[in-house]
Amino acid sequence: MIVRPAVAVAILSIWPLAAVAGGIEGPVRLAGRVVDENNAAVAGAQLWLRGGHLPVLQAISDPTGAFQFEVPEPGDYLITAERQGFFRIESRPVTIGAQGAEITLVLNQAREVFERVEVSYSPKAIDFDRTQPEERVTNAQILEAPYPSTNTLRNAMRVIPGVTQDSAGGIHLNGGGEDQILYTLDGFEINDPLTGRFESRMSLEAVRSMEVTSLNSAEFGKGSAGTLAIKTSAGDDRFRYSGTNFVPGLETRKGIYVGGWTPRFNFSGPLKRGRAWFSESLDIQYDKTVIWELPEGKDRSTSWRVSNLLRTQVNLTPSNTLSAGFLNSLWTAPRSGLGPLDPMETTVDRRSRQYFFDAKDQVYMKRGALVEFGYAAHRTAGREIPQGHDILLYTPGGRSGNYFEDASRNAGRDQFLASVFLPSFTAAGSHQLKTGIDVAATGYSQNIRRTGYEFLRADGTVSRSGAYGGSGLLDLNDTAAAWFAQDSWRPSASVLIEAGVRYDWDSLIGAGSWAPRLGMSWAPPRMESTKVSAGYGIVSEQSNMQLFSRPLDQYLLTTRYAGTGAIESGPSATVFLKPDKRLTMPRCTHWTAGIDHRFPHDLYAGVHYMGRRGGNGLTYVDTPAAGGIPPDLAASLGATALDAVYRLRNERRDVHDSVQVNLRQTFRRQYEWLASYTRSRALSNAVVDITAEQPLIVATNVGRMPWDSPNRFLSWGYLPTGRDNWAVAYLLEARDGFPFSVYDSSGRIYGEVNSYRFPWFFELNLHLERRFSFRGYKWAFRFGLNNITNHENPNSVNSDMGAPGFLNMYGGQGRSLNFRIRWLGKG
Repeated sequence: MIVRPAVAVAILSIWPLAAVAGGIEGPVRLAGRVVDENNAAVAGAQLWLRGGHLPVLQAISDPTGAFQFEVPEPGDYLITAERQGFFRIESRPVTIGAQGAEITLVLNQAREVFERVEVSYSPKAIDFDRTQPEERVTNAQILEAPYPSTNTLRNAMRVIPGVTQDSAGGIHLNGGGEDQILYTLDGFEINDPLTGRFESRMSLEAVRSMEVTSLNSAEFGKGSAGTLAIKTSAGDDRFRYSGTNFVPGLETRKGIYVGGWTPRFNFSGPLKRGRAWFSESLDIQYDKTVIWELPEGKDRSTSWRVSNLLRTQVNLTPSNTLSAGFLNSLWTAPRSGLGPLDPMETTVDRRSRQYFFDAKDQVYMKRGALVEFGYAAHRTAGREIPQGHDILLYTPGGRSGNYFEDASRNAGRDQFLASVFLPSFTAAGSHQLKTGIDVAATGYSQNIRRTGYEFLRADGTVSRSGAYGGSGLLDLNDTAAAWFAQDSWRPSASVLIEAGVRYDWDSLIGAGSWAPRLGMSWAPPRMESTKVSAGYGIVSEQSNMQLFSRPLDQYLLTTRYAGTGAIESGPSATVFLKPDKRLTMPRCTHWTAGIDHRFPHDLYAGVHYMGRRGGNGLTYVDTPAAGGIPPDLAASLGATALDAVYRLRNERRDVHDSVQVNLRQTFRRQYEWLASYTRSRALSNAVVDITAEQPLIVATNVGRMPWDSPNRFLSWGYLPTGRDNWAVAYLLEARDGFPFSVYDSSGRIYGEVNSYRFPWFFELNLHLERRFSFRGYKWAFRFGLNNITNHENPNSVNSDMGAPGFLNMYGGQGRSLNFRIRWLGKG
């Protein structure tokens, strides 16, 4: 969306409380509040006050947007305010009388600027109001960086330092799994109720910002690897509209065809100026995938996805704000999973739908108190239909036959939030307290029918087969509740100490756990542009519905064959049982430390360390004892022997360490660049998720996680070209290849898990953008090359040690030409 330069500046309103009385001068106070264009509080805004011969004074807005300065005498001063994601207020005059003054600062949300620029983005700032490092990308940055498939929010997340995208598109933060991240949408959890992953889709233009934190305040729990908060826009007093990629793109891979079409349309504006606003975002995606290695006519698959986000905000009174949103998404993907080693008959037709509704009411009370409460409903439904009901064959040359699972799944979550931010008070410094509750009820049901699979040797004989018994029908429910309290204590202007505690309880686990948090930040004397920070905390992990559903699901029957084709053993059953001992809440311990410094010319540098140790994690452990099998399961098994008995226990251990160095700069008002290097490791004793659908045999499950990448360099930028309205955008990522395992003809992992790696990954995308006006409308046209060096970045490998093509690698995107056209409304 576009903001006119003439109105992109902040609005400043000043009301003197009293005139100078009797000529008496002394310390006076400037108090005020920072809000956005919809009168919502802007927390964490940094403010500087300059005037006369006084040293520069600094303040930070609290969660209600309030701030204050105390100056030695009345007079004329200049105030500056900035918050990343908003346009900066630069040196605005303010007059402070003998009895002080009150002001309101309005920061406009940063949007794309067009042609001549008269306002500045607020750069990536050192946040002195937080004790933990935070990485944030704004809407403008999401639209600027040229990552592949720029229509997908999940792909946009890879431009954030600390976020890694695996070869299947999964997102990993701070070395954690997809289900170890807490995703929030405007403050509500949006993790998939079943998988715990981020499965939602929404238009990029609807996203105002994405913020990543490692060790959160006590307000946020469940995300043992950190939190990724998505914030969307509710519109403002100006009608805005845009369209992106509304012209289909052509591809020439094995013929000419429409390879992808991803139109997006956005419309926002006032329902009633100054009181109510709306934002409507429609996103459509059509994809056609063509596989080089497959024969003509069986080498392509298509998918359609449509999502719509409607958000609104109504200021019922100046101190009461009501906001609501509705996200709806549909997806259909015939022949999903088509690949070099997975021909058409092995694919699955996938269909899914979901909706997410949320509503929140915020009330600003007297003396700076803030009360908020909200509700969110999340519903998902998925369908997986194989191409037939034959068994799946694992051969040395790849897969054949039909996928063995025909599934229907439904899940939902209802979440209730309530919190209160209390007025600040003084006791050995200033204190600000916040406390609240979080209650969620989750349900899951499924109807699954499974056939089976076979592993074949190079001579075509069967080495091992799997079939399924029991019922695939189940229902499961969970209730989780949490209470938290957090105190932000400033014993002095240069020191901030955050201490909090959270209590989480989960009905599936049948236990609760206290999780303390402690963080500190310090600005050294005479070094106002430097922050040293450290933190310690414990985070409780959320329950995974899939994990607890396995004892209620089907069991696996395994048969092993000799080289002659005779049965060697079996069929024997692999069963998953409920815990045989009391479970405890999984917990993850975090240590963080960092130093950030702001150099001249808005150049920011930071060095951050994070250590994460997951303890008491839930995983299924192979237990020799056969006791405790439920009567109904025992009756179903009859005389069938047991091959393995897995019980859910608190025996998972995760290890992650990382050191990250970041450089970032904003210059010439709208251009910027970032460079980040991360050295890390991600280890676990539960690398492979043991399930009835997992065909591989794992002897030792200790090793590196599939997304482990010890060295990663990331850089992106939006830079001037020397010509008006022209800019160049680039993205560079270089990292170690991800690890993978190899297996023998019976499906047994050979050696240590994930003991092999893909080659070094290197991607450089370079695009040129031109912004212009045509027939009274604004346009932006971008063209360029992805993977301009044509570096081979395979994401699939033949891992069968008996295959003639063992360790042959496939996939990855070669050099490709990319176009994007955006219609940005009236000139």
